[in-house]
Amino acid sequence: MLYRRQRIRRMLRNRWLYLMLLPGILYFLVFKYIPMYGVLIAFKNYQPFLGFWDSEWVGMKHFDRFFGDPLFWKLLKNTFVLAIYNIVFFFPLPIVIALMLNELRLELFKRMIQTVVYIPHFMSWVVIVSIVYLFFTTEGGLVNEALESLGFNKINFLLSADWFRTFITAEVIWKETGWGTIIFLAALAGVDPQLYEAARIDGANRFQQLRHITVPAIRSTIVILLILRLGNFLDTGFEQIWLMLNAMNRDIGEVFDTYVYSTGITEGQYSYSTAVGLFKSIVGLVLVAASNYIAKKMGEEGVV
Repeated sequence: MLYRRQRIRRMLRNRWLYLMLLPGILYFLVFKYIPMYGVLIAFKNYQPFLGFWDSEWVGMKHFDRFFGDPLFWKLLKNTFVLAIYNIVFFFPLPIVIALMLNELRLELFKRMIQTVVYIPHFMSWVVIVSIVYLFFTTEGGLVNEALESLGFNKINFLLSADWFRTFITAEVIWKETGWGTIIFLAALAGVDPQLYEAARIDGANRFQQLRHITVPAIRSTIVILLILRLGNFLDTGFEQIWLMLNAMNRDIGEVFDTYVYSTGITEGQYSYSTAVGLFKSIVGLVLVAASNYIAKKMGEEGVV
């Protein structure tokens, strides 16, 4: 009873902090937890006019159909390749940019660079893809016009399957790298300046300070963000890929997100598409749990 009273008094004392938490809690309840109720239809033959409960239970039928479809392996390959591209080429870049910005001593110049690299994040994928189209189309595109003026043949980048993954990864890098530096810059701001002073007294140069002080200081942040990134490993981004898809690159461009849209929305196969989406979520959960376990075994904090 005494503990309960102390807890109530503590909550009342911090009531404004709890009030600030309320919007975030409501967001996750409304958009993350309540929609999980809809996962039921992955195990039913969902009919909209019958509703969730009255639709026929079919068990694992939709999963059996999905795993038995030859298209499953193609979707898995396409999604995994794009996801690996994002991990290998995109994930390290915000760290590198943050380290570079942290080394700038002229504050005005540093803030100007930050503003420039943040701007693409606020553009929609429609705008990003439109800019790419204007640059790389064969009909008056800047890049192809430059190639032609130099005596080379035009290259149909947008219809080429060979260039599709390169463009997807490059667009993600351009749009999100700057925004991704925010967390790392915040972590770097918490590094004790006395550590750098002591290192300089011991004769350490800038690179040695970076290697032995700066990078170790943000290592736990890097690990946590990598774990969270693996949770969204198969989320390659519907809107961007859908806008870049065409008949010539669909063979390597179709991923789980676009397939769910095609089967669920355009074809009305709600239960089947929900089963596909649930499979993707389970894979993400397994990857988070596995990576978190490995991180803890290696002496890192992990996410839980």
